[in-house]
Amino acid sequence: MSDTTVSDARTEQLAAIEESGWGQPFRFVQPHNLAFWVYLLGVGGGALAMIRYFGAGGTFYSRALAGGVILFGLYLIPWLLLLRHHNRFTAQPAGLLATGFVWGGVAATFWIALPANTALLEIWAKVGGPTFAADWGAGLTAPFNEEWGKALGLVLLIGLAPRLVRSAYDGFIIGAFIGLGFQVFEDVLYTYNGAAQQYGVDQLGASLHMFVIRGAAGIVSHALFSAIFCAGLMWVLGRARGERNVVRGVWTMLTAMVFHFAWDDMAGLGGGTIATAILPFVIAVVELVTLFYVLRHAARTERVWTRALLTPELSTGAIDPPLLDAVSGLRKDRKAYRKHLRSRRTARHLEEAAADLSRELAHSGGNDSAAVSHARSELLRLRNK
Repeated sequence: MSDTTVSDARTEQLAAIEESGWGQPFRFVQPHNLAFWVYLLGVGGGALAMIRYFGAGGTFYSRALAGGVILFGLYLIPWLLLLRHHNRFTAQPAGLLATGFVWGGVAATFWIALPANTALLEIWAKVGGPTFAADWGAGLTAPFNEEWGKALGLVLLIGLAPRLVRSAYDGFIIGAFIGLGFQVFEDVLYTYNGAAQQYGVDQLGASLHMFVIRGAAGIVSHALFSAIFCAGLMWVLGRARGERNVVRGVWTMLTAMVFHFAWDDMAGLGGGTIATAILPFVIAVVELVTLFYVLRHAARTERVWTRALLTPELSTGAIDPPLLDAVSGLRKDRKAYRKHLRSRRTARHLEEAAADLSRELAHSGGNDSAAVSHARSELLRLRNK
């Protein structure tokens, strides 16, 4: 690279670090920030509602409750590994993601959704009758209060960390964590309610049954809805340069709400025919295709930032063009890189080392810190093996 090219690449690198906010720490306690107090209000109110709800019969149904907590706690592990894999571009701090998870599990579930669902379902029963409420009430209720209740967590995180939450990809990842929190806490709630409906008979068996049903359905449930919805909300807000697209954002948010409606009102849509048994699989396929479509478009800005962050490393020899394409590109680029090296394992190690280098560069503000030098030398060592 010529001196002029290196200088331009360096300028773009610093701009990417500034725009993305990557490397900035997340500080939760902010007494002078209104978003902090609203967050505490929501989580505190949700915690009190949760204690009241489970406290009434918690002793009698303790085995079901404990079973639900343990099973869905284990259920979290593969989800967290999956989301960690996708949080690979300008990765969000763990503390910020945990804050979103808690909002989804405690505030959105117990402070917003539980009282709102109860009230609205009663209204639908009075307006349309018990049958109408049973077939359509959930779908006419949950997509509105639950999706917006979860998205409020994203808005509060923007208030708490405005430099960190910038792109549609940030919205996608944070939304997935908020939705996952909602999903897990709601599943425990369903486990508890299932035991209560059976008057405490075979509580552990009921917990396992609920785990199998809700766990399978969870693949295309709240984590997916919120990831899509929050990516759409970030497109509407347009916090990253060139990313604002109100039409795309609104359509994306509406798509998430339609998916939520279809999932909750499967029986009404199927009309009691064989379609009721087929619909879950059809809807799941459509949801997953849409999820990956949104993910691909949401990550576009992040890929540009990642490329800008690592381009100056071409002059150091730590990165070569094929590796740069793989780290900042799509799946087809990573596939091409593996084919280029003729080793999937080597390609994966180099991609991980390049990601480590980009992370250290962001944390150092683009300067040659000790951590950057170590990450660069490690990458050179792997490339020269």
